[in-house]
Amino acid sequence: MDYLPCEIVETSTTIDAAVIWLHGLGASGHDFVPIIPELQLPDDLGIRFVFPHAPSIPVTINGGMVMPAWYDILAMDMERKIDTEQILASASAVIDLVEREIAAGISSERIILAGFSQGGAVVYQAALSYDKPLAGLLALSTYFATHKTLAPAVANQNIPIQLFHGTMDPVVPEVMAQQALQALTALGHKPDYKTYPMQHEVCLQEIHDISAWLQQILRA
Repeated sequence: MDYLPCEIVETSTTIDAAVIWLHGLGASGHDFVPIIPELQLPDDLGIRFVFPHAPSIPVTINGGMVMPAWYDILAMDMERKIDTEQILASASAVIDLVEREIAAGISSERIILAGFSQGGAVVYQAALSYDKPLAGLLALSTYFATHKTLAPAVANQNIPIQLFHGTMDPVVPEVMAQQALQALTALGHKPDYKTYPMQHEVCLQEIHDISAWLQQILRA
């Protein structure tokens, strides 16, 4: 099988959990690698961080420029008109990475999906439609692009979901995260939601909170 190319960082010689973490539009799998040391995770928590690279495709809102993207964005309105077929294909490619971790000996219940911005929209779709229970879903400065078309899986009805967002985000306004929160609640989920006085980025306090959340989920 052809998998997405990935950057991989392991926090221990003994691995019993995995975090598959997707970057945003125009970025790459290298983007979040420098954050791993900043998480200051304990030595006994063996996590394999998997940072896939999105394929390069033309992006309509950027004048058709070819760049790394999980799907084409057709319009920058509040609904974020997207290429649904591409987002489903990207979600499927992420699930292939989940299955690879399972084949390597990691239980699905020890696998977290995380995503920033466009990557977060993909992991919403991937995690909530996946037919095996996952450890958690981490949504960073993102939106729930497929909430109207999602076919939710019973296996992840109780998945822990954490939303982090910037109150001054000009790219994905906070109202879009609030809409995701409402959509998740309507689906019966109980997500946690926290904001920071930042733009479309990641701040130090958020990194500390991500670390605490990962430890909480993986030690439960």
